[in-house]
Amino acid sequence: MYWERSKRRYRERALKLSIKNPNKWKYRQDKKPHGLAPPRPEEPKEIHVYKEDLLIPSQARRPTVRFSFQTAFQKSSQWSTVSPSGSVINELAKMGDPDVLEMVQQDRRFSKEERYSKANEDLRSGESSFLICQEPRFKKDEQSKDSIFFRDGIRKIDFVLSYVDDIKKEAELKANSEDGRTYFVKIHAPWEVLVTYAEVLGIKMPVKESDIPSADRLPFSCMLEPLKLPRDVKHPTPDYFTVQFSRHRQELFLIKDESSFFPSSSRNRIVYYILSRCPFGMEDGKKRFGIERLLNSHTYSSAFPLHDGQYWKASEPPNPVNQRNILYRNWARFSYFYKEQPFNLIRDYYGEKIGIYFVFLGFYTEMLFFAAVIGLACFIYGLLTIPKTSGSSEICDPKIGGQIIMCPLCDELCDYWRLNSTCLASKISHLFDNESTVFFAIFMGIWVTLFLEFWKRRQARLEYEWDLVDFEEEQQQLQLRPEFEAMCTKRKLNAVTQEMEPYLPLCSRLPWYILSGVTVTLWMALVVACMVAVIVYRLSVFATFASFMESEASLKHVKSFLTPQITTSLSGSCLNFIVILILNFFYEKISAWITKMEIPRTHQEYESSLTLKMFLFQFVNYYSSCFYVAFFKGKFVGYPGKYTYLFGVWRSEECDPAGCLVELTTQLTIIMTGKQIFGNIKEAIYPLVLNWWRRRKARTNSEKLYSRWEQDHDLETFGSLELFYEYLETVIQFGFVTLFVASFPLAPLLALLNNIIEIRVDAWKLTTQYRRPVAAKAHSIGVWQDILYGMAVLSVATNAVIVAFTSDMVPRLVYHYAYSVNESWPMSGYINNSLSVFLIADFPNNTVPSEKRDYNTCRYRDYRNPPDSEDKYAHNIQFWHVLAAKMTFIIIMEHVVFLIKFFLAWMIPDVPKDVLERVKREKLMTVKILHDFELNKLKENLRLNSASSTDFAKHFTIKENQANLAESTP
Repeated sequence: MYWERSKRRYRERALKLSIKNPNKWKYRQDKKPHGLAPPRPEEPKEIHVYKEDLLIPSQARRPTVRFSFQTAFQKSSQWSTVSPSGSVINELAKMGDPDVLEMVQQDRRFSKEERYSKANEDLRSGESSFLICQEPRFKKDEQSKDSIFFRDGIRKIDFVLSYVDDIKKEAELKANSEDGRTYFVKIHAPWEVLVTYAEVLGIKMPVKESDIPSADRLPFSCMLEPLKLPRDVKHPTPDYFTVQFSRHRQELFLIKDESSFFPSSSRNRIVYYILSRCPFGMEDGKKRFGIERLLNSHTYSSAFPLHDGQYWKASEPPNPVNQRNILYRNWARFSYFYKEQPFNLIRDYYGEKIGIYFVFLGFYTEMLFFAAVIGLACFIYGLLTIPKTSGSSEICDPKIGGQIIMCPLCDELCDYWRLNSTCLASKISHLFDNESTVFFAIFMGIWVTLFLEFWKRRQARLEYEWDLVDFEEEQQQLQLRPEFEAMCTKRKLNAVTQEMEPYLPLCSRLPWYILSGVTVTLWMALVVACMVAVIVYRLSVFATFASFMESEASLKHVKSFLTPQITTSLSGSCLNFIVILILNFFYEKISAWITKMEIPRTHQEYESSLTLKMFLFQFVNYYSSCFYVAFFKGKFVGYPGKYTYLFGVWRSEECDPAGCLVELTTQLTIIMTGKQIFGNIKEAIYPLVLNWWRRRKARTNSEKLYSRWEQDHDLETFGSLELFYEYLETVIQFGFVTLFVASFPLAPLLALLNNIIEIRVDAWKLTTQYRRPVAAKAHSIGVWQDILYGMAVLSVATNAVIVAFTSDMVPRLVYHYAYSVNESWPMSGYINNSLSVFLIADFPNNTVPSEKRDYNTCRYRDYRNPPDSEDKYAHNIQFWHVLAAKMTFIIIMEHVVFLIKFFLAWMIPDVPKDVLERVKREKLMTVKILHDFELNKLKENLRLNSASSTDFAKHFTIKENQANLAESTP
C-alpha cells in the first residue's frame, strides 16, 4: 500500500540523516513564496494524499490521517473510461474506506501518466509533513504568530489534532512549544479531497450570480437604519444560483481560486467527516475507527479547526479576511446590543446549525418585544388603578379590614390577626390580578400562535437563502454514528438504499432502554419529593416566623410589608431554586451517560433521545413548584376545626385573603430571574476563568503564544451538546413566558431583557473564549419546534385555569352580577362576602391558640354556611355558583383562544409567496444551466472526435500513398 511505502521511505531517510549528524536536524532550504499564488502551470507537481503512522508513546499507537497540498493542473472533464465510477468512489467515501483517496489519485493518473512523469520523479523531494526532517522554507521565528498556513504559505491548515507526550520523540521538536509537551498534527485537505467529499456530502456551490431582484424595502424601513449593519457585513457575498457540487463538472462552477472556493466551514466539515470514519485498528475482532474514540481514550487530547485569526485585530496580507474579527466588531460587542445580527456571516463561519440557532433566538427576541409592551401596559394599568380598587381599599380601611379578625394560620403557636395587616400584599396582588389579566392571557394565547406561524415563514425563507431547500434530514440519518458501527457485529439490508449496513438487534438495546426509562422516572420522582420537602419546610417554619415576628418588638416596623406569609414564600422560593440547580447539575451527567449507553444509530437519534430525557426532567424540575402554587395550594385546606394535614402532621397551606396569585408571582419571578442571571454568569465567567487559569498556569498570555493553533488550543472546547443546552435554556424560558404569564405580565419583559444580553454573551463567548466548532448543517430547529407547539397548546389551558382558580377575577364577577346589593358601588362589600364565619368555641383543643382572646368568632376565606346554620360549615350555594362560573370561564376561554389559533394557523401560509416564486425560479435556472453545460460539452466532444477522425483519415491516406510510392520505386 502506498502509505506503507511512504512510511518506509521516511524511516530510511530519517535514519540516513541521523547517521550523518545525530545531534542536529537538517532541513532543506527553500525560498519563502510570496503571497498565496499557486505554482506555475508549466512546472506541475503532485504531492499525493496518503496516511502515515506517527511515532507515538509505546502505550498506545496514535494513527493519523495526513493530507497535503495537491496542485490542480486543469479542470478535469476528460476522465478515463477505465477509471472507477464516481458512484463507487462516493459510496466508499461514505463508508470511510481508506483507499478512496488513492483511487481518486489513480483515477486522475490514468489519462495523465506522461504529464505527471516529472512530478513523480520529484515526489520524494516534494513530500511535506510535520514529520519530515527538512529545513523549513523560512525561519520559525519569522513566521506570523497568527498564520493559518503551513510554512510554505500556500497550504491552509484546515484541522488540528493535539496530543501530550512527556517523552521526547524524534517526530517533532517542541523546544519552542508553550509547554514542551504538546504535539500538534496539522491537517490540510487538498483539492482532490475537497471535490470528492463535497460531492459525497452534497454541498451546494455557486454556478451563476442570481438575477432575482432583492425583496422590496418595507414601509418606514428608514426608521430602522440605526439598527442595521453595513451591507458588506450583512451580505458578505452576492446571491448565487447553486447546485450540488460534482467533480466531473468542475467547469460549471464559479471557481476563481481553488484555495478559496470552498469556505472554511465547508473545509473543516469535510475533514471532520473523514476523521470520524477513518479506521485505526482492530479490537476483539471489531474495527475501531473515528476521531471521537481516539479523543475519548485520550490518545488525542483535542481536535478542532482553527479560527481565522485574533479576534481583536484584522488579518494582515497575505492572510485571508479575518471573519472572526468582523464578527467580534459587529456582533460580539455589548455596545451593539441594539443592532441586528450578521446571520450570513455567522453561517459562513460557524455553519448552518449554529447560524439557525441565532436566527431563532433573534426572531424570538423580536417577537417578545410586542408581548413585553402589552405586558408592561397591563402592569401600568394595575399600578394606576390601585387607588380605585374596592378590594384593597376595604382591606386597608381600619374600619373594615381593621375590624375583621382572621382565624389563626397555624395550630397553637399562631394567634388571631387583623385583615388590614395584609394591606400591602393586597395592593401588590392587584398589580397582577385585575381586569387586564384576562385580556393579557387571551393575547398571549394568540401571540404564541403568531410567533410559531411567523417562525415557520422565517425558517422557510432561511432555507431558500442558505441553500437548504432540498436538504433532507434523511441524508443525515443514513450517516451512522461511528460508535454505533463499532458496536455492531451483524449487518442488515437497508430497504431504501438496498445495501448491507450495520445492525444492532433490539434485544441488545432493550435493557438500556428500560434502565433509561426507570432512571428518568426516578429522577422526576426525586424532583417531586424535593418539592414536597420544600412544602414541609414552609409549613414547619411558618409558625416559627409568625411567633417570632409577634414576640420581637424590633420587627413591628416591618410587619406591615414583611408578613409571615411573604417571608415564608420568599425563603421557600429561594430554597427551591437552589434545589433545582443542584438536581440539574447531577441529572445532566447521568442523562448523557444513559443516552450514550442506548447506542443510538445516528446523531439525530442521539440528540432526540437526550432532548426527551432532559426536557421531561427540566419541565418537572422548573415548573413543579409553580404548578403546585397555581393549582393546588389553598384548594384543599378544609376549614377551622377540620383542617387537612400533610402526612397527618403539617397543616395545609392557605392562600392570602387576596389570593395565591402574589405567591405564584413571587415563585415565578425568583426562579425565572435567578435562572437567567445564573445562566448568563455561568456562560460568561466560566470559560473566561478557565482560559485565564490555563494561560496563568502556562505563565504566558494568549497574544504572546507562538502559533495560531497553540492560541486556539488554550481556549475552551465548544462541545457537541453546547448548542443543545442553549436550545433547552431558551425553551424553558419560553415555558415561563407562556405557561404562567397570566400571573406575571412582566415575564415577557424580563425574557426580552435577558435575551438581548444572552445574544451578545453567546456571541462573545463563541467568538473569543471557545475554539472554533466544527461546522454542521441543519434546516430547522429540529425536535424543539414540536416541543414549542406542545407548550403553546398547554399554555392556553394553564392560563385559563390560573385566571379561573388562582386569581380572584371570577369570584369578583360572580359577586358583581349576582350578589351585589349596592348599585352605585357594585363591588362594595365583596371582602366581607368572600369570608366565612367560624365560632371559636368549635376549635378542637389541640388547635386553639395558646393565648386566650375575647373574640367569639373569626373569619376565614371560603364560601361556607355560618355556625348558626343547620348544616354549619358546609359549602353554601355561592360556592357552587362560583365553581360553575370558573368551569364555564375555562371552557369559553379555551375555545375562543383555540378557535383564533386555528384560524390564524390556517390563514397564514407556512412559506411566503415570494419565497415560493424564488425557489421555482432558481430550480428553473439551475436546470437550464445544467442542460446548456451538458449540451456544450457534448458538442465539444463531437467536434474533437470529428477533428480526430479527419486527421486520422488524412494521416492514413498519406501513409498509404507513401507505401504505394515505395513499392513502385525500383
